[in-house]
Amino acid sequence: MNRLLKNKECNSLLGGLSADYRFFAPVRRAGRGRLSDTDLITYDQISSVEEIVWDEKTLRSAKEIMFPITETLMRFDQKTISQPSVVDNRGIVIFCRSCDIHAVSRLDKIFLDNGTSPDPYYERLREKIHFVLMECADPFKSCFCVSMKTNIPEKFIAAVREVDGGLKVLSQRRTLVDKLSTIGSECEFELHYPKQNGTEVFPPQTLDMPSELYDHEMWDEYSGRCIACGRCNTSCPTCSCFSVHDVMYDKDSGQAGERRRVWAGCHIDGFTDMAGGMEFRKSSGARMRFKTFHKIYDYRKRFGENMCVGCGRCDDICPEYISFSNCINKVSEQPGTQGESL
Repeated sequence: MNRLLKNKECNSLLGGLSADYRFFAPVRRAGRGRLSDTDLITYDQISSVEEIVWDEKTLRSAKEIMFPITETLMRFDQKTISQPSVVDNRGIVIFCRSCDIHAVSRLDKIFLDNGTSPDPYYERLREKIHFVLMECADPFKSCFCVSMKTNIPEKFIAAVREVDGGLKVLSQRRTLVDKLSTIGSECEFELHYPKQNGTEVFPPQTLDMPSELYDHEMWDEYSGRCIACGRCNTSCPTCSCFSVHDVMYDKDSGQAGERRRVWAGCHIDGFTDMAGGMEFRKSSGARMRFKTFHKIYDYRKRFGENMCVGCGRCDDICPEYISFSNCINKVSEQPGTQGESL
């Protein structure tokens, strides 16, 4: 069903569903950007469609909705251990682009399919989430979703296109179709997807990366440029690493506290520290190699697709102007990285 809804009708629909759902979308936070007098474009809860930012990319993805930056896993004292419950049991609807929907499917494989049992903390939030696709026909400058085959999504309950004063809505979901049939008007709406990249990227086409590349001199450049700030990790919609910390409520008594998991990343100092003082991947070049191969090689060997979805956020946010997309192309230029198209 295709319907044209005025903003007022969209907001009435959101309001009517708010008892059962929370809605998140890219929004503008004035004056909160990285630089002075700039705005922050980020995912946050909305109550009206006028809040949605359509023409700018968020610096971070929507992953923190289902994988919070910091999350309490359990609370404990000398006698009891308890697992915090989810504070808000309403469903969650996220307005996002195709690459971010694909990114969540990568997180699903890590948190739900990569071990003997699903991660219960991720699973209890993930099962509440539904996606509304924001049509994204023209890629941003740093995007390369076509190369990563993430320009066309599969799982979403509705798709929307911004038009003057309203939205065109496409949905085949029965419950949503019933609601849409009573508001707005019929319209023509054929979804458009990106057909070309903003930045051309050519992923390696091999399931057997040449061993010479692990110690290749190309990684030395990154040892001299990367400052280990970890912005590329935290902005990446598919990075899923975390550290676990015990926090005592009273350090003197040590009788009660909580265990938290907190985002971590392979570029951040201390990420690979081990008992006894051992540290793997001390140089930033080694960390760049690890991340690059994980995103375009190791994950693909296990799950059959690249982990990187080509959103380009890591290129946008690096203070040292290190380009991950350029790094992928450097790898693909090396002998032995090209075979049959994967």
